[in-house]
Amino acid sequence: MGRRSRGRTRLAPPRLTPRDVLHAGSAGLRSRPTRVFLSALGIAIGIATMIAVVGISSSSQAKLLRELDRLGTNMLVATPGQSMFSGQDTKLPPEAPGMISRIDGVESVGTTGDVAQSVRRSENIPAGETGGIALKAVKDDLLGTLRAGVRSGTWLNAANGRYPSVVLGHVSAQRLGITQPGQQVFVGGRYFTVVGILEPVPLAPEVERSALIGWEAATGLLGFDGHPTAVYERSADDRVAEVRGLIARSANPRTPSAVSVTDPSAALQAKAATEGAFSTLLLGLGGIALLVGGVGVANTMIISVLERRHEIGLRRSLGATKGQIRIQFVTESLLLSGLGGLAGIALGGAATGIYARAGDLPWVVPPWAVTGGFAATLAIGTLAGLYPAVRAARLSPTLALQAA
Repeated sequence: MGRRSRGRTRLAPPRLTPRDVLHAGSAGLRSRPTRVFLSALGIAIGIATMIAVVGISSSSQAKLLRELDRLGTNMLVATPGQSMFSGQDTKLPPEAPGMISRIDGVESVGTTGDVAQSVRRSENIPAGETGGIALKAVKDDLLGTLRAGVRSGTWLNAANGRYPSVVLGHVSAQRLGITQPGQQVFVGGRYFTVVGILEPVPLAPEVERSALIGWEAATGLLGFDGHPTAVYERSADDRVAEVRGLIARSANPRTPSAVSVTDPSAALQAKAATEGAFSTLLLGLGGIALLVGGVGVANTMIISVLERRHEIGLRRSLGATKGQIRIQFVTESLLLSGLGGLAGIALGGAATGIYARAGDLPWVVPPWAVTGGFAATLAIGTLAGLYPAVRAARLSPTLALQAA
């Protein structure tokens, strides 16, 4: 009992509360704001690049998916192909649209037919200078089948479709320099009055680059032979595959192999599916920038340890343990990286917003990109602070105070 009473009492080191750890870890940041800013900047650039790349890609994809939802994926197009025997181009029978409309599951049908006449701004322009504008005869149900809109003016109907009136696709209107209905274009030796200009039609780019006239006007005024060039059909979503298998035989029962059936929405679906494929390289560059930022943080922390040897020695002599010193410097590194990560997320989100606004896109930043990016900064901060923290904890209090 006496020996125990004369023994030395082992003192427990003071415990640090989370508030104490935060205060000690932020002390070095508060005392060197310029260095903190420059070190956090590297982390911010890396995270901003990654957030912006993912956000811009997601915004573009969201626009495509929204466009697909509006346009639908239930439209098929039947066009004439080539004969298997002669290899020559074939024609669809004039009754093909009616036959396709009778297929069970088909909801609407629209038809166009190529007319061999040029479309010019005036008769003074040479006939060969067409600007790539095609002339197509259409039936009045085409607009609804394509789910297209009229930007200005009106669509062809049973009344104006019999007379020299024309509706321009938005690309053909731009090429002709026509911005409002009421102007005229020269077609087949006479002037046609522009009665409407269409909105963009993503599922039918050939319509965008065409001048559209009524089926009766094309037949009566320009000698159109009545053979359709393209038959567009809309079917119920659950009947698309079944209808596709019947279109060729319905459009041309004699030679169904000479009918080509395509899905115009497939290109948009593929584009939406592959959107962001080219962003992998930019994500890699963002990751490299993030690693460079992590190296900068580690360098800053090493310098901080060297400059604060006196502080470390004093704290150790007052009873701070090696573990507490490690926690202090790892916390400082985490705070430094966290500030850079938050700034990078804000910059990346702002860059995505500016791009989306300029390109008329929905602003989309996936939550996984934000959480993943911030988690990456914390991981980088932890790794960057480990070695300096261990080095600081290993300093001898006596040697640290003597070096000071």
